[in-house]
Amino acid sequence: MRRRTPPPPSPLPQCDGVDPVRVRLPPGDTWATVRDHLVARLAAGAGVIDGMLDEGRVVDVTGRPVTRDTAYVPGMFVWFHRDLPDEEHVPFPIEVVYRDEHVVVADKPHFLATTPRGSHVAETALARLRRQLGIPALGAAHRLDRLTAGLVLFTVRPDERGAYQTLFRDRRVAKEYEAVAPHDPALVLPRTVRSRIVKERGVPAAYEVEGEPNAESRVELLEHRDGRARYRLTPATGQTHQLRVHMSALGVPILGDPLYPVVTGPVAVGDFRRPLQLLARVLEFTDPVTGLEHRFVSPRVLEAWSSYEEWAG
Repeated sequence: MRRRTPPPPSPLPQCDGVDPVRVRLPPGDTWATVRDHLVARLAAGAGVIDGMLDEGRVVDVTGRPVTRDTAYVPGMFVWFHRDLPDEEHVPFPIEVVYRDEHVVVADKPHFLATTPRGSHVAETALARLRRQLGIPALGAAHRLDRLTAGLVLFTVRPDERGAYQTLFRDRRVAKEYEAVAPHDPALVLPRTVRSRIVKERGVPAAYEVEGEPNAESRVELLEHRDGRARYRLTPATGQTHQLRVHMSALGVPILGDPLYPVVTGPVAVGDFRRPLQLLARVLEFTDPVTGLEHRFVSPRVLEAWSSYEEWAG
């Protein structure tokens, strides 16, 4: 099999822990200039693109600014830093649980996205850790939902990232989650839930359909009091929102969930009350580079269990 040629390194440094955008000019297109292609390809608009070009913010592989008249060359790469959105600061720290020369394991708080996406760019776990630890090459081996707290594995060396990502792809990472949800005395636990989950692009909530199961979760009751319960959730697969969908389907939706069983609308910017009571508690795996056996446990306590009135208020 022919290996893909890796793209050239960026001539631009990171900005606030965020990588520059890289654009490759498609070989099949025949635009007259790079500018014409960027205007057609990007949603920013001609005025914004022209402003970036005039300010020298778009560069080629040598770091030389691209002008309005730079000819379109199929296969050419250009880089630029996007204008970062105004982001609300997530007022919770991200704690480093473990660090060596290969990996960083961090305990992500609720409301903080794992990696840059959409309106969350600099206020993400990845960008924050790059700044906090001084590791520009840090990369994420997997992701947690923005609303879910807990353990995330990051890689220090780009050439090793694929080995750690493969662990998750091949389901060689043992993961345990913890959730706080209503207690139903009639619900027989432990049990394994299997279903087929579909997540459509642009639709906030996933849903179950008939068909061959693609999602499997083990649900166990740890303890209960005052109508609430603490559950251990062990996913065997990694479908989007899988644990949230399965808990809702059992009639015990996770506390603080804005999507399941009913979509309640987006949470207002800056509203950090009532975080989703879902925590990635345990990560366990054999390090593919060092061979070490790792087991990491988050010390975080879900607030709706430890102090429900404060969480609900």
